[in-house]
Amino acid sequence: MSVTAPVGFAATGIAAGIKPEGQLDLAVVAATGPAIGAAVFTTNRAEAAPVTLSRSHLGAGPSTRAVILNSGGANAGTGDAGMADARATADVAAAALGCTPEEVLVCSTGGIGRQLPVGRVLAGVADAVPRLTADTHSGTAAARAIMTTDTVPKESVFRGAGFSVGGMAKGAGMVRPDMATMLVVLTTDAETDSDCLDRALRQGVDESFHALNIDGCPSTNDTVILLASGQSGVTPDEADLTEAVGSVCWDLANQLAADAEGASRVVTVRVMGAPDDATARRAGRLVTDSALVRSAFFGGDPNWGRLLGALGATDIEFDPAAFGIAYDGIPVAVAGTEVAHDRAALHSSIAEGSFTVTMTIGTGEGTAKVLTTDLTPDYVTFNAEYS
Repeated sequence: MSVTAPVGFAATGIAAGIKPEGQLDLAVVAATGPAIGAAVFTTNRAEAAPVTLSRSHLGAGPSTRAVILNSGGANAGTGDAGMADARATADVAAAALGCTPEEVLVCSTGGIGRQLPVGRVLAGVADAVPRLTADTHSGTAAARAIMTTDTVPKESVFRGAGFSVGGMAKGAGMVRPDMATMLVVLTTDAETDSDCLDRALRQGVDESFHALNIDGCPSTNDTVILLASGQSGVTPDEADLTEAVGSVCWDLANQLAADAEGASRVVTVRVMGAPDDATARRAGRLVTDSALVRSAFFGGDPNWGRLLGALGATDIEFDPAAFGIAYDGIPVAVAGTEVAHDRAALHSSIAEGSFTVTMTIGTGEGTAKVLTTDLTPDYVTFNAEYS
């Protein structure tokens, strides 16, 4: 189970006719009673209409009853008509659920610049709401309904001391830090207040989705939403809630990386020795922006000079004399120079699949983990043909 695992939530996924051939393309995740919400939205200046609307609705107050999500069209670059469609979606959902439109958040994903077949979307919402259930299959159907280029649904659950957190995600391309990461809906039955919920979400996002860099391009629609029903009757410590939310976010981020468009391996870059954690995370993000670095990852090539060059090209202050690199725990460079290692054996080892690179950039206490993938010919071919 995912979003339906916590008490007080129901979901469904249906085929509303937005996509061809009867594919699931519309999802609803709803609280069965009063709930509060928090969200992190894209920083892309060309944000989609659903992002603008949801940001406005959440700004009106934390009370959030449901999230309506469609695939098959991003409703981005659609002007006033797109905003009207997003509003109409919230209005229809609110009428069906018996809440106010401001308690409904809307998300869309798919091709940019196309007007949604809004009649099908609205009819789909009206059809989906009566089908809401809390069973496992309904949660998975919702996760499937938001897929675009994903090959598998992405779900996660964390069981805490008397409360739980569940989540679903979609995203295989246009993923970069400093936003959310495509579309993610999280639910919890913990009792908490809106400020605590917001802090837990932002820390969880910062350490997971903001540490995920697939292709250096943040989407127009990226949204992560966390809803809390309070129906467990348990009020966890803020640290425990933050840990639970962060665990689900990290698991989903790993699933996103593993299913990235054209990727053949997931690479975890651990940054050590930075002045602080924020600098460490930024260093990892900027280095994994490099096509040269990610091409070397594709070849399973422990070419540590690619990482040194990529870091040196940024505005991150670091000490080249303290720079070090290790692949899966095997040092290849220490104190700025190469050290003896069996290059052929290491190449053979990391060429077999996913691996970890540890990059030391100084002597500070700051650390971070960044997830990325290799850059493959399949990625280029896929995105040259995708429309």
